[in-house]
Amino acid sequence: MILFLIFIGIVALSTFVFLRHPQFGKAPSGERLERILKSPHYKNGRFDNLNSTPQLAEDTSMPEVMFRFLFGKSPNKIPQQPFKFKKTDLKSLDPNENAFIWMGHSSYFLQIDGKKILVDPVFSGNASPLSFTTKAFEGTDLYTANDFPELDYLIITHDHWDHLDYKTVLKLFPKTKKIITGLGTAEHLEYWGYNPKNIVELDWFESSDLGDGFKVTAEPARHFSGRGLKRDQAIWASFVFETPKQRIYIGGDSGYDDHFKKIGEKYGSFDLAILENGQYNKDWRYIHMMPGENIKAMEDLNAKRMIPVHNSKFALAIHPWKEPLEKIMELNTENKRILTPKIGEKTDYLNDYENYDQWWKSY
Repeated sequence: MILFLIFIGIVALSTFVFLRHPQFGKAPSGERLERILKSPHYKNGRFDNLNSTPQLAEDTSMPEVMFRFLFGKSPNKIPQQPFKFKKTDLKSLDPNENAFIWMGHSSYFLQIDGKKILVDPVFSGNASPLSFTTKAFEGTDLYTANDFPELDYLIITHDHWDHLDYKTVLKLFPKTKKIITGLGTAEHLEYWGYNPKNIVELDWFESSDLGDGFKVTAEPARHFSGRGLKRDQAIWASFVFETPKQRIYIGGDSGYDDHFKKIGEKYGSFDLAILENGQYNKDWRYIHMMPGENIKAMEDLNAKRMIPVHNSKFALAIHPWKEPLEKIMELNTENKRILTPKIGEKTDYLNDYENYDQWWKSY
């Protein structure tokens, strides 16, 4: 019994010390907390979705989900061979060209009307507080912080580990002019050393005039947040990035809901929508889109083009790794303009004559 109690004590102490590592971030405090408490989206001690959103669907339970994830058969969840992608030299891009470069999962670089933007970068090799778990597929970690030019904007949609990577953003801070994120997430960034004067922190429906005809607005998403034991202390968001010539929808993580239709009605149309496509499961169908729902979201947004992301780098669900890409092609029965570039490939997303190989069929 004494040995057992000693063991329990060691485990408890180790867990306490581990959870105090800076990578877990910091809960909002001070003026930021006061602002959060006044938000209409913060209720009963946490941010909430616009419509009722269970973390798990009604026909399942956490023990069932964990059992299936740990012991269920998941053929081809991880690629059987390393990817052989080639990366674009970001520092040599013509500053006048519009370009999109996908870096796997939800990390991507955009050059729009002269502005350089990076979204949700995760380049440390894994998407978890434990380096030996949720590892990137071999051949997908092409980029490091050293590969990037000076960034006008770093956009963080929410604080989950597969979107906000501690090691990556620390290395990017010195070359980032401004960070745009949702209300509450800036507490992590400030705690890690980024200058709060250069953070644009928005609640849903709030906008910031970035100057020279550029504007960003935080819009709702249907998801949740949290890096530690307490969830939903920072808001999860999608972002509308407007330039003098274009309007881009940065979707982040979101289950399907009527917010897409409302956003489409509010803005009229989008030149490009970047939407999640992968890591879905019927057990959590309210917080991630199931196959085909992203096509419906594209329709609701009145988007001329869509790039599907949130796939091909980490296995966060039990579906085969290439299934999201196969499904979106199969379900695109109306031949909408859905772009499927390779990781690292420079994409002129405004060129509607460019064709894209179904590259996943080679693996």
